[in-house]
Order: sequence, then structure tokens, then C-alpha cells
Amino acid sequence: MAISEGGLLTDEIRCKVWPRLLNIPVESIPEQLEEVQRENNKDYNQVLLDVQRSLRRFPPGMPDEQREGLQEELIDIILRVLHKNPQLHYYQGYHDIVVTFLLVLGECLATALVEKLSTHHLRDFMDPTMDNTKHILNYLMPIIERVNPDVYDFMQQAEVGTIFALSWLITWFGHVLADFRHVVRLYDFFLACHPLMPIYFAAVIVLYREEEVLDCECDMAMLHHLLSQIPQDLPYETLISRAGDLFVQFPPSELAKEATQQHSLESPASTSEDVQSARRRRKEQLRPPQQQQQRNPVEVQRSALAVVQPTARRIMRLAVMGLTVALGAAALAMVNSALEWAPKLDLLFP
Repeated sequence: MAISEGGLLTDEIRCKVWPRLLNIPVESIPEQLEEVQRENNKDYNQVLLDVQRSLRRFPPGMPDEQREGLQEELIDIILRVLHKNPQLHYYQGYHDIVVTFLLVLGECLATALVEKLSTHHLRDFMDPTMDNTKHILNYLMPIIERVNPDVYDFMQQAEVGTIFALSWLITWFGHVLADFRHVVRLYDFFLACHPLMPIYFAAVIVLYREEEVLDCECDMAMLHHLLSQIPQDLPYETLISRAGDLFVQFPPSELAKEATQQHSLESPASTSEDVQSARRRRKEQLRPPQQQQQRNPVEVQRSALAVVQPTARRIMRLAVMGLTVALGAAALAMVNSALEWAPKLDLLFP
């Protein structure tokens, strides 16, 4: 239901299903939360500033007193999770995820789910450095390259990189989508799938905007501005379905090596003739022979997304996503660094 059209539909259902998707027995959650010590907390000042700037994340028309009470609960949830897990490091944008759980679940249930999520799906974002976060972003371009080489080539020529998608990834799109209904719909999807699914969804957004991208001036600043301004009227159900298709067609194990190599292509050394030649060779390897001479963008997109017949594709997607619900978070729990994912994921997706 979470990955099907419409998602979980209501917050009442989400209160029952989201804990199950994270394998959290509700009966084990304490009714009384431990008090939070804000004094001398190293993260308190930054958390406070971020929460104070999060007014738009609360429903419009909510009474100030109610909103201020929820903001206090939001601060407590974040500090409570960080205090209990000192290996985690707060990052700006984390509160955008936490507030979504708070508004849907309430403080007690949200605290339990946010802690589980922080030690699994979000773990690499909460490292002392952004190295692993950058590595996850490096999965974006290999996906785009395999589906639409024209868009990939244009983005590479503009040297736009992937930083435009950073806020999408680390907030699960909570920071960039104005409609709360769209945010929780995506959370239904992400919680029911592999932890890397947000990067696949980021890829389908870029691919969906193919015409806008190719019509843009081939300039880093111009293209970054275009891509960072995410449209609010996206066909979310269509994009969710396509992200699932691409995950099945190009699983993380298949992209892991290219994602690691992507870092070298984005470094200053990427201007060298050797790296440029390697980039051209990889592009030609990904294109079927007939496409090397002449490509029809409509046919390419149709063939790339329609991997198998609709019924079989849906069954396959359900099976693979069902498997990754059980194994995806567990894999991340065992691996501290995203750079080590490749050998682990080869075991999960042979």
C-alpha cells in the first residue's frame, strides 16, 4: 500500500504502518519520555535556530500557541536522539525530517522512529564530515546517464555537479516541497523501500524535466538555479512508479562502482584528456549500437522505463522492494561508510 498509488492515505494509517516499516514494536515504546537537558548541549543553539526558522513546515492557520508547543517538542526529540546516540552528528536539514514525523505521529512515537531512522537510513548524513553524503549523491549521475545520455552529457558539459540535489536528499524532500501531503506521500514510499530510493527519485525528477534542462543555457550557475528550483506540480505518482522501475533496472550494486568513479570525474583532474576519454568510452558502452548513430529521445525514454511488461514489472518491483525493506536498513546498520556499500550490496543484489 505504501508504494502503490496514493500511498497510505491518512495519518491514522501511517501511525500504524510507519513503525512496522521500520520494524519497531509499538508496545515497546515508553509512554513517558526522558527529560532533555538543554543546558550545555553542544547542538542546542543550532537546533534552536533551525527550528525557529521552520515556521513554514507547520500547517497554515495553526494557532501560535500550538505551533510553539510543537516546536519545543521538535527540539526535544532532536536533542534526545543525539544525546542517546553520541556517534550521530546533527546536520542542518535534519529537523525537516523530524518535524514530518512529529506532525504525523506525535512526540512519543516520533522519537522512537526518528532514532531508528537516524541509525539506519540517515546514518551516513550524520557523520562528522559530508564525505559519505557526497558519495550517495554520486549515484545520481550514473542513473541519469543510463536513462538519458543527452541530459547527462549536457549536465556534464555545464559542470553543474550534484549539489543542487543535496537538500532533496538529506531532508527527504521535506525542505523543498510546500504541500505537506506530497511530503508524507514520499515518506510512505521511502520508508517502504531501500534507503537509497531518495536518490532514484531525485534522478527521475531531473529526467522528467528533460526539456527544461536541454533548453537551459549550458552554464553551471544557470543550470544549478533551474534544477534547484523544484516544481511544485510534479506528477508524484508517476515519478514514484518510475523511481521504482529504475531501482529494479539499475540496482545500487550495479551503480556502486560508477558512483565511486564519479568523484574522480567531478574533481579538478576531470579536465585531463585521459578522464575525458574515459567518460566518452563509458558513454558509448552504455548506448546500444543503433543509438550511437541516431537517437530518438522518445523511444529511448520509453524503452528505458518500460523494462518489462506492466504486470510483470509491478510484481518484480513489489518483490524487490519488499526484499529491500527487510535488508536495506540492516545493510546500512552494518556498514558505517557508504564507500563500503558496493561489496555488501553485491551480496544483496547479485
